[in-house]
Amino acid sequence: MIRFLARRLAFLLLSLAGLVVLTFVISHVAPADPATLAAGPDATAGMIAAIRHQYGLDRPLPVQFLLYVEALARLDLGHSVATGHAVAADLAVYLPATLELVLLAMGFAVVAGVALGIFAAIRRGGIADHAARILAVSGIAVPAFWIALILQLLFSVHWRLLPIGGQLPVAVAPPRPLTGMVILDALLRGRPAVATTALVHALLPAFVLALPCLASILRITRQEMIEVLAAHYVRTARAQGVAPLRVVTRLALRNAMVPILAMIGLRFGFMLGTTVLVETVFDWPGLGLYAVTSATSADFAPVMGATLAIGVLFMLATLAVDVLYALADPRLRVS
Repeated sequence: MIRFLARRLAFLLLSLAGLVVLTFVISHVAPADPATLAAGPDATAGMIAAIRHQYGLDRPLPVQFLLYVEALARLDLGHSVATGHAVAADLAVYLPATLELVLLAMGFAVVAGVALGIFAAIRRGGIADHAARILAVSGIAVPAFWIALILQLLFSVHWRLLPIGGQLPVAVAPPRPLTGMVILDALLRGRPAVATTALVHALLPAFVLALPCLASILRITRQEMIEVLAAHYVRTARAQGVAPLRVVTRLALRNAMVPILAMIGLRFGFMLGTTVLVETVFDWPGLGLYAVTSATSADFAPVMGATLAIGVLFMLATLAVDVLYALADPRLRVS
């Protein structure tokens, strides 16, 4: 197991190095000049040169890259040209909101996707199975932003059942931060009404974010469960009178968990990317909205910081999934 973890950690560090190089290159091949945008439309050439020197944009690219890596080693992600704020401080504010939304969406997607996949496999060929397959296809094929707009139009504009966006109403004061996640902080501070309000605000964006993940988990669960339920040891257990629930949960699902866990880890990373669109549509104050706002003003330091944060979270999630399915199947530890 130690060798398995060492190999996975080495691969993680290599991936992180590639991500650092990629974000640096992309930020420097963009046609926009952040110094010109930060100086404003009436700035002189001398003012633009001063801003470029202040942020080190006038140095050779290899020097800028070495300084960038050195700063990253100190957890210094630079400063926003537009606001002057430290990017690391901004990420500490916006990242918990994104994690709150992603965790809510992932929890719903895993529970609903696995349950519906098992039910569809048991009822193979029936109406429930056909409905589950339609959901699996449409959940991946339909764009997330289109679903978000349709749900806003129905639930917020026409039916007025759910808020159209935001994390809390303007009149509701958020709880003093402990984790940065409003729902959890409200519960920890003893404000259940605020937690309920925040949860209601999170329902639509969490559902939209969860739908592609739910569809993928449903599809892989159905496929794996159909194969496992047809295995000889499952039919033997049924012939011996083992309870159907025990056959499904203890035998079939347990042996189908490795590909399901792999899909969960993969979809977690995709969900972190999709949150950019969802947060923008629902005006959710998270990392995605922060990155979009910075990108529209060609403020590259926040965009690079947000990209690195999402990439590191994706890598950590992949590592966690690797460990989980190595525990579920010891044969994978030697691979």
